[in-house]
Formats: sequence, C-alpha cells, structure tokens
Amino acid sequence: MSECSYNLVKMKGEIELVITGMDCADCALTLQKSVARLAGVQACSVNFGSGRMRVNGSVAVAVVNRTVTALGYGVDAETTPGQHGDRQVLWLRLLRSPRNVLTLVGMVFLGLAFAAQAADSNLVTTLFSLGALAGLYFPTRAGWAALRNRRGLDMNVLMTIAALGAFAIGEYAEAATVIVLFSLGEALEGFTLERARESVRSLTALASDEATVVKPCMDCESHRGRAMPDGSGNYQAGPCPWCDAHLLTVAVESLALGAVILVSPGERIPMDGVVRSGQSAINQAPITGESMPVEKNAGAQVFAGTVNGEGALEIEVTHLERDNTLARMIHLVEEAQEQKSPAQRFVDRFARVYTPGVVSVAVAVAALPPLLLGEPFLDSPSGHGWLYRALTMLVIACPCALVIATPVTVISAISAAARRGVLIKGGAFLEILGRVRVVAFDKTGTLTYGRPQLVAMECTNGDCTTRPDCADCNEMLVVAAAVERSSSHPLARAVVQAAEQRGLRQLRASDVRTLPGRGVQGKVNGSAVLVGSPELFHDSEFLSPAFCEQVETAERRGQTVMLVGENRVVRGYLVVSDPPRGNSRAALAALSDGNAVRTVMLTGDNAAVAAAVAESVGVQQVRAGMLPEDKMVTVQALAAEHGAVAMVGDGVNDTPALAAADVGIAMGSAGTAQALETADVALMGDDLAALPVVMRLGRRALRIMRFNIWFALILKGVFLVAAVTGAASLWMAVFADMGASLFVTLNGMRLLREKLLR
Repeated sequence: MSECSYNLVKMKGEIELVITGMDCADCALTLQKSVARLAGVQACSVNFGSGRMRVNGSVAVAVVNRTVTALGYGVDAETTPGQHGDRQVLWLRLLRSPRNVLTLVGMVFLGLAFAAQAADSNLVTTLFSLGALAGLYFPTRAGWAALRNRRGLDMNVLMTIAALGAFAIGEYAEAATVIVLFSLGEALEGFTLERARESVRSLTALASDEATVVKPCMDCESHRGRAMPDGSGNYQAGPCPWCDAHLLTVAVESLALGAVILVSPGERIPMDGVVRSGQSAINQAPITGESMPVEKNAGAQVFAGTVNGEGALEIEVTHLERDNTLARMIHLVEEAQEQKSPAQRFVDRFARVYTPGVVSVAVAVAALPPLLLGEPFLDSPSGHGWLYRALTMLVIACPCALVIATPVTVISAISAAARRGVLIKGGAFLEILGRVRVVAFDKTGTLTYGRPQLVAMECTNGDCTTRPDCADCNEMLVVAAAVERSSSHPLARAVVQAAEQRGLRQLRASDVRTLPGRGVQGKVNGSAVLVGSPELFHDSEFLSPAFCEQVETAERRGQTVMLVGENRVVRGYLVVSDPPRGNSRAALAALSDGNAVRTVMLTGDNAAVAAAVAESVGVQQVRAGMLPEDKMVTVQALAAEHGAVAMVGDGVNDTPALAAADVGIAMGSAGTAQALETADVALMGDDLAALPVVMRLGRRALRIMRFNIWFALILKGVFLVAAVTGAASLWMAVFADMGASLFVTLNGMRLLREKLLR
C-alpha cells in the first residue's frame, strides 16, 4: 500500500475521504474491511478507481484517521479534490508520506551499506539491517491487516516473508534490496495511478462553491405608500418597482429551484438552469466536449461547470446542486471506474488461484529436492540452495503487475472519454465497444437533428398551392395539433409549433392514444381524429391518385408525410422535414473506414424517406417501417449474425432496442437525466463525431488490456523458470515484478494522451 491524503466531509453520519496513492484493488479492499470493522461503522465503501472512501455510521473522524494511519497511509487534512494535478505537488506529497519517508531512509542505509561493503567495513550487516527494517515497517503492518481481514497472501505478506527468509539464511544485502525496491516501486506506482485518477477528480474542480443570487427588494419601507407606476394604487408590500435587485453571494448548496442567479462574463456557471435574460457564448467543453462556444439567449438551457463568455446572464435554477449535470457526471464516472470489465474479472479469478498455487509450489521446491534428492537446502559455493529459490518464487508470486494491468487501462479510458463529453458506464461496456462490428442508428434525433419543422400541408378540399392561407388547411392543422399536443415525439412537437406560430386556436383532445411507430389518435369536439403515417390510411376510399402522387413525391425528397383523418375521412396531409446532422456523413464514414463496422439505420418512417436520409448520410443498410419491438428484434438478429452490436438512439423512444443491444448509446444526454441513467454510453454533446472516437478508444483499450495481461503472465513465467533453475536472484525478481507493474500502469495511461484518440 502507499500513502494517502484525504479531504474529510462529514454530513448526516457520512464521512467522505479522498484517498490518493492506492496502487492496487487489494489495497482498497483491505482498507475497506479494516474500517468496516470499527465500532459504530454501518457501512464502508472504497472506490479504487476514483480513490474515494465513504463511511456511514456514528464513528468519529479521529478513529477513522487512526485506522488509516495504522495501515500505512499518510494523512493530509488540507488536501482537496483537484489540487493534485500539478506533477510537482504530487512529488511533494510523495516525499511527505510516512511510508515513503521510511523508504528514502531505507535507500540511504542501503547506499551506505553497499559503500561500506566496497570498503570492507564491519558496519555492512548493521546498515543492511537498518535499511531492511525501515522498508519492512509498513509492509509488515499492511500484510498483517490483510491476514486479519482474511484477505489471504497479498503482496505485502509475500514480500515480508521473502525478506525475512533472506535474512534468516544470511542474505542481508538481498533482503534489504528486495524490501526497499518493493517500497520504492509502490511509491512510483501510486504516483502514476494518482495522475490517472486526477484526470477525473479534476471534474470536481469545475463545480463552483458560491453563486450570486438576484433578489428583488421586498417590502421596501422607503417607498411604502407611493403611487404605483401602473396606477393600480399605492405600494404597500411585495417587490419594490423602484429599487434595483439585490445581489447576494450564497453557497450553491443553499440554492432552491426557481432561484435566479447572475453569472458575470468569464465566470463558471454554478448550476443547471434556463437563461432568463442576457446573451452570451458559453464554453461547454467541460461537459459536452464541444470545441466551439455555443450562443445562448433567453430560454436556452445551460449546465453547471461550463464557462460564460462576454455577456452577463440571469439564470433560473432548474436542478439542485446534488442533481445537476456535473454532479451526475462525476457520480456516474466514479461508478463506472469501479465496475470491473470481463478481462479484469478473469484476472482477479486467475490471481486468486495463481498466488496460492505459486506459494504451494515454492514450499514444495524448498522441501522436496533436499528431502528426496539430497540437494542443498541452503546456499552453497556451487549456487543458490532450494530455500533461496523458493523465496525468489514468493516474490514472483506477487500478482501486482497482473491485477493492475486492466483497471488502470479502464480508469484512463473512461477518464479520457469523460473529458471529451462521452460517459462510458464501466469497463464491461468499454470492452464491448472494442468488439462492436455493427452500429445501428435511430433516424430522428440521431442521424437527423430531431427538430423537424412543418414545411408544407395540403387538404383534400381544394388546390392549396394557389391559396397559401387556406382556411381548410388551417382547420386541419388545428385538429392535428389537438391530438399531438400530449405527445413528446419530435414530429408531434413540429405540428404543435406550426399551429402556435400561425396563431391558430387551440382545441382540447380527449381519449388520446399513441400508436407506437405509426401515429396518434383521439377525439376532438366529438370527432375521431387520426394523425399518422400513410400506411395507416392505405384502405381509405378517398385517396385520389393525384393525392397519393404528391405524398410519394414528398417522401422521395426525404420528407416525412403525416395524413390527417377525421371520422374515417382523410382531410389532407402535413409535410415535415428533419434535415440530417451536418457531421452525420463524416461520422459514419469514420466508423466504416477507421473502425471497420457495418452501419444500419432502424426507423419507423417509410422506405422512401428512410432511403433518402440513408443516402445523404451514407448508411450502408436501411430497415424502414419498424415499430419499437421490431427494432429490438432486429438488433438481436444483427447480434446473432455479426457479433457485438451497438445501438445509438435518443435514450427514450428507442429504449427496447437500446436494452437489447450489447451496448446502448444515448444521444444528447447533457441535462437529460433519463438518458444519462439508462444508457450504457452517453454522448453528452449530442455530437455523432464523438462516436468514432470512442469506438477507437474501446479498441485501443482492449488491445492494451490484452497486451498488459500477456506481458505480465509471460514475464512471471520466465522468472518462475529462472527461479527454479537458480538463475534468478531475489533482487532481480522484485525489480522485474515492480518494473512490470510500472510498465503496465504507464502503458494503460497512454490512453489519457490526446493524440492517441485522433
């Protein structure tokens, strides 16, 4: 284990510690079980990925502090999240750690011992012993804690046994070298892992502690009794119409829903909300990954953690501090880092067998050759004895490099994706992204903008092309909007918006029922109204050939046509256009070329519209006229035929297909709690260009994980053979083991580099 520093937050019986320097999952489990055994602790959880510990119960902070210190962790009460990003700060923290201080002391004694050995001094044994004692103190305590918590033979136990065994047979130099190198490797590994954790922990630095609240002057004594400007009488109480609003600085956690806050130019927006006044360009890169600022004015939605541009904004708060987009992102990323990938679960199972297996073999190696073959038990002039070889095998049995090979890659990949506005819910989905061979897309809101507009309409009562303000068409639009008003579908919103823009009267619909994938029906003024796809009206006797030709012409242009019927009589049609996203074609081309995946569009629209959109964006295969359950069945069939399938949708209408896919990807999740919670991967910026990037990230992460695992296994296999043959020494084994741990850690952290994802 390595040192830790923490930030303590105690609220409602919960203590939260930000722990740094944990270099393996076993460290987290040992710490978790040790604290959970304390009197008064109801529950304790340690997230290895984020380095956070949460303790629930009535236990005192000082008691938790002593337990953490007893396990070899340092404590720095002034440390706060986001403070460690500077590399120099991390090194200074390493140097202040009690364990690392003893490691440095051990290194000094080790250097002095080797110098004394060269000078043939009598102090050699004493100096090696002092160096070993300095290095052994914390590993011994941590190993004992692991045994006491039934964690078995962890790396601290194995290294302690190996060092004490080397002392017992007189190998003082190797004993001291083994334990000091082990502690040094742990310190360096903790440093590199902490840098990976900090990339996500820095998200917390985006959260503002304070906000400026705009409060009107209430019950103004200086203006009481004055005539109101609107002539409604004399002012007595309430908001003062003459005084300017007061500006108060308050803690963000005290803000209530509906509060109005002022964000000055250049300030970070503290809360999710809706702009009430002002105009500015917002840098949303911390949340959505968008490279260019986005213009915001009255009515626009803004997110906590984003940065205001040059204009002042008054924003009405729409989410509490614990529920805003930034808080949900941090929570989901931390949960994702804790979720084990299939590769990691395999390695954990393998390590539980591998370590005791190698220890058993080491015991047999130490005992059987001397007992059965008369081989030397201790070292002899001709070479290492079998006890020494067994001690070397104990060092090699340490599974550190093996168990760290996968989680550090997962942490780095999820962190890199989060910084680009993509949330991956765990290592399992990261691995699936690396294996995906087919990506299925919903059309509306995914390949298109999802903001369709009514571009044309025509009724059956006359030639509307010569009457741009046709009364019959407007009346048809009124009844269509009445039944569509209760629907949240983008096409329904387009119809309602068109009616409102024309200033048409609003009617109330009853018995409204949605026909999934086809349309909606209801009663308006006692008449049965049906609005939906042309297929719903295929048996109508009132559709003339000319009318049908007009519908087909619009569909061939890629527009969506909805027919409107009243009492089983077709009144006309509405034409809605939803243009493809500007980057859809480039994103799909990158998927096909750079990631070698097949693209499929699944839509409830008719074949003509689907074909037109597919051609414009470059989709390879189209499945049209599909109901939600059809999409689900199609996704399952694609998975059976091609392997892993990803489904990209809006996270609401495509829920069955998203659930059926190996990995569900939600578009436009910033501020949308449902999509953020239900999808396996969330594209926060509503940007398809992020999809090929995250696919490349999944493939590279999968390759790195496999390489790390095989590298650690092969290296251990080589040294096991070398140990049995007597070719490996103790210091060589520990150097190789710690070197391998550092190598796989640094290799996994390559995913944090920007250019690796281009």
